[in-house]
Amino acid sequence: SFAYLTIKDRIPQILTKAIDTLHRHKSEFFEKHGEKGTEAEKKAISLLSKLRNELQTDKPIIPFVEKFVDTDIWNQYLEYQQSLINENDGKPRWFYSPWLFVECYMYRRIHEAIIQSPPIDDFDVFKESKEQNFFESQESIIALCTHLQELITTIKDLDENQLKDAFFKLLQISLWGNKCDLSLSGGETSSQITNIINSVEELKPFILVNDMEHLWSLLNNCKKAREKASVTRVDIVLDNSGFELITDLVLADFLLCSQLATEIHFYGKIIPWFVSDTTIHDFNWLIEQMKDSDHKWMARCGASWENYITTGRWVYHDHMFWTLPHEFWVMSQVAPDLYAELQKAQLILFKGDLNYRKLTGDRKWEFTIPFHQALAGFHPAPLCSVRTLKAEVQVGLRPGQAEQLAACEPSWLTSGKYGVFQFDGPL
Repeated sequence: SFAYLTIKDRIPQILTKAIDTLHRHKSEFFEKHGEKGTEAEKKAISLLSKLRNELQTDKPIIPFVEKFVDTDIWNQYLEYQQSLINENDGKPRWFYSPWLFVECYMYRRIHEAIIQSPPIDDFDVFKESKEQNFFESQESIIALCTHLQELITTIKDLDENQLKDAFFKLLQISLWGNKCDLSLSGGETSSQITNIINSVEELKPFILVNDMEHLWSLLNNCKKAREKASVTRVDIVLDNSGFELITDLVLADFLLCSQLATEIHFYGKIIPWFVSDTTIHDFNWLIEQMKDSDHKWMARCGASWENYITTGRWVYHDHMFWTLPHEFWVMSQVAPDLYAELQKAQLILFKGDLNYRKLTGDRKWEFTIPFHQALAGFHPAPLCSVRTLKAEVQVGLRPGQAEQLAACEPSWLTSGKYGVFQFDGPL
């Protein structure tokens, strides 16, 4: 399975890259912290090497020891996994446990290795890869910012159909931006080299479930029903930083300018996660880079985005729940505060593959099971998964659709070539 190959090949590769990154920053740690920095680097490397060895030799999965905001919840979850195992099988192990759990556990262990190594305990081993993705995608970012700024200048003159077309285009750009995933490439570069705007039409046939019409009618009806004072709030649960984050921010900017939304709430990770996932540091860093850019439209976007944050029209949240191994259907019990926050939205967009796996519990569903059923009661507000397929789970397809895809393309579930806009909410 794809899960097996991930644990066997991709994850050791990611760990090796993390170790290499620490090693290359050795002199920087020494300059900053003296001998303590050098010792901390050695300690972090030895903890990560131990982790890699445990994984490759299929050792039992061990509890977390370092106190962190989520340590107790994680350790309770490990006990829960233990309770699912027959007595004769001993403890949960790397190659005999659910993929979603093991993969999340691995990234949480990387974080533990870093926080156990002060004074370098705030070091992000994936930061360089994320920044490289941003810099290597410059041309695409410029094209996208130029497109957005031209759109904004004419937005008041657009009729309803033109506005809808512009919305659909930016939604699709945000979908295909999700291809830039560093955990899928084992941390190797996955930047956006081509101008995605020109590819939208030819990529349309690769959208397997297309509920964009539902998103339009929902937001457009909110807009029409809205009196001056009322709010239309769209929440975006982010995935990758770098180019994908730009596509999300461009979409968010358009939603405000077109008055399809009055405020946007973003959700990111509290710790470095799945190589390229967005943290508050990545979010702020990217807006700063945009603002300081030599290119006028990039700089204009950066300035607008900073202004949205200052005036509270954009709000960034992080919460430990996003880096737990739990399916989303337990959120109302495990993180009732987060669930209550999401309930305030008129629409929630869940970006990317990991969010999809957690929405559906990463189960081996029949391909034709309705999306609503796979959500198993998770419904804080109308929601839509915006995802390119990079894992062996997909629901809500038409009868025969999956078989047809498999016949001509065996890796259709994991290649990132196909995408979905899957909506769940009142129609």
